[in-house]
Amino acid sequence: MQRTIHPSTVGGVVRAPPSKSYTHRAILAAGYAGETTVRNPLDSADTRATARVVEAYGGTVTRDETRVAVEGFGGRPAVPDDVIDCANSGTTMRLTTATAALAGGLTVLTGDGSLRSRPQGPLLDAIGDLGGRAESTRANGQAPLVVGGDVDGGAVAMPGDVSSQYITALLMAGAVTEKGIDIELTTELKSAPYVEITLELLDAFGIETHSTDDGFRVPGGQQYVADEGTYAVPGDFSSMSYLLAAGALAAGEDALLVEGAEPSAQGDSAIVSILDEMGATLDWDRDAGEIRVEQSSLSGIEVDVGDTPDLLPTIAVLGAVADGTTSIVNCEHVRYKETDRVSAMANELSALGAVVGEQRDVLTVHGGESSLTGGTVAGHDDHRIIMALSLVGLVAGPVTIEGSDHVDVSFPGYFETLQSLGVNVRE
Repeated sequence: MQRTIHPSTVGGVVRAPPSKSYTHRAILAAGYAGETTVRNPLDSADTRATARVVEAYGGTVTRDETRVAVEGFGGRPAVPDDVIDCANSGTTMRLTTATAALAGGLTVLTGDGSLRSRPQGPLLDAIGDLGGRAESTRANGQAPLVVGGDVDGGAVAMPGDVSSQYITALLMAGAVTEKGIDIELTTELKSAPYVEITLELLDAFGIETHSTDDGFRVPGGQQYVADEGTYAVPGDFSSMSYLLAAGALAAGEDALLVEGAEPSAQGDSAIVSILDEMGATLDWDRDAGEIRVEQSSLSGIEVDVGDTPDLLPTIAVLGAVADGTTSIVNCEHVRYKETDRVSAMANELSALGAVVGEQRDVLTVHGGESSLTGGTVAGHDDHRIIMALSLVGLVAGPVTIEGSDHVDVSFPGYFETLQSLGVNVRE
């Protein structure tokens, strides 16, 4: 499916969708627990994948409009009856690969073509070091994976600069092992706020964790129990970034009010300070969880996305509209997402008239030299690329995006939300 975004103004009140990162972790934590209700979860293709895996491990998941009720598998998963298909969800595969290492038998995990190209090697190596079996069927560190071994904990050393999800996976699984797991990081930790999200959620489920001089430790023999059997998912700042950017680029006289912006451990809340530094007029009422943003003249800045990789597509678009030059640095790890997001944004923004420079670890957007125009661009089967490119259409459209239905991964109804704010969207 393709959608075309025409130049428009936006306004009104909109609520950010629930956090995908928290929803993944909450559903899996509920799987490790007994009976848990997850309130305000994100219902998306990715989070449904995690729910299916919990069921494959012996849990039950019941969903309605406002909650997910989970009957967990009680710490140790059953061996699935069939191959597990994680679809396009890297978070699902990584977090539940560690879960599979707790089972006595073997689990096979796979996914779509994009997921089967993403690196899993450091996590497989860690599980092997803990005494489990963890193999890539193609011996290339990529899915399909074969995992098992009834791991009972121990100590591992692993890199921190490929994916923070490896650390999350081991912390979540390690809590129910006999010995617990000590993680030594051999390189600088990238995407550190995502680990902070994990630690915050584990605490909410009664799980004790510790930061150490060189990594993290989770004691074993623990039980997952949410306070009063309930966990509430906060709003998603990654998804919110597109709404806030839309307001900064194209808000009408009444501005745009974004609800669901309660403070949390999400690193992507940095989009607020990034927009502020670029010159956007906005106000964040943290107590109310509301951000008001006005159409603003923006200026280019330098942004380090070491901790906030999912913001790169949004920042790149803002840089293409801003005066001066925007440099997005420390971004090599952003190449290992659903697609190589650095190259994808460089190529598609260039096709729309932006002047872009690409290095391995730097994306430079020369907004002052750019003359944005409409056109047709590829969505690269990547929800964040699609949503970011849609923003160009607000100010320099029409922009037609191919494969636009992939927004369902994290923001179902994204284009309908834009329409509700006044955007001219055509299928």
